[in-house]
Amino acid sequence: MKIHEKYIARCIELAKNGLGNTFPNPLVGSVIVHNDQIIGEGWHQKAGEPHAEVHAINSVKDKSLLKKATIYVSLEPCSHFGKTPPCADLIITHQIPKVVIGTIDPFAKVCGAGIQKLKDAGCEVTIGVLEQESQQLNKRFFTFHQKKRPYIILKWAETADGFIAPASKEENKPVWITNTYSRQLVHKWRTEEQAILIGTQTAIYDNPQLNVRDWTGNNPTRIVLDRNCKISKENHIFDTSAPTFIMDASIIDLTKNSVHQITQWLFDNNIQSVIIEGGSRTLQHFIEENTWDEARIFKGKNTFGTGIQAPKLSGHVVAKKQLLDDELLIISNYD
Repeated sequence: MKIHEKYIARCIELAKNGLGNTFPNPLVGSVIVHNDQIIGEGWHQKAGEPHAEVHAINSVKDKSLLKKATIYVSLEPCSHFGKTPPCADLIITHQIPKVVIGTIDPFAKVCGAGIQKLKDAGCEVTIGVLEQESQQLNKRFFTFHQKKRPYIILKWAETADGFIAPASKEENKPVWITNTYSRQLVHKWRTEEQAILIGTQTAIYDNPQLNVRDWTGNNPTRIVLDRNCKISKENHIFDTSAPTFIMDASIIDLTKNSVHQITQWLFDNNIQSVIIEGGSRTLQHFIEENTWDEARIFKGKNTFGTGIQAPKLSGHVVAKKQLLDDELLIISNYD
């Protein structure tokens, strides 16, 4: 199994190259091995384009070796026709005798069907190599299909004395708590997720752009909660830099179990991941409903003395990092 783990780990490494570009598809990497030598590899690069197995097979120079090779893939090969043909069929066509899979695909149209098709064709199939790591790679995809909601990341910055914003300010723009390195990291995160969400007060008082400026990548879809349509049309969120949806009273009743309604709307609109960058009230709603998966909290060195208190949550600290004088905590809602 150790040799299998080595190559599935490579599959996971390759798959990460597609982060932010494969929605609604999962991240997948594939490696083809002959006599303990990699002869081909690839990853799913963009939704609608060839899958990882296709790239891996196409990269093999001597196709005659495929009949004596093992193909490794981080996620079960698809068995249905979508925008591309089934990868299980491609493996069978090339008569690759051995298939090693990181984890089963939770998508109902696949979910074991790809594995069964391979077995029926006579392939030797090994399942569950680095299974936990393979599922973690696609935490967004798995959450979406298993919990019927997007993977939810809470993100905020707070001062050393625990405030998320000052009590008052002179201009409607952000008051920076963190340094430029932390802010650049936030822009990188935005390229990795499908949507970003804020509430009415944050939109009015900070007038944020919610797009990607300090990194290269796709802008997330902007979701703004504005039940009473208070936000000015001159606000940055109404520019054309990113797709934007305003959740007003015609879409959602924000007075009744609003978190469930929001996540249901996001699921219905095929949004697999969202960063909640709202103010303390919006963030606290998700915390109180226990509807979140991960929190990313920056702690700056400056103080406000008074202001709006940062949200409070409990969870498992999975990482603690220092970004010059800022501290970053990554907290999971799972053990």
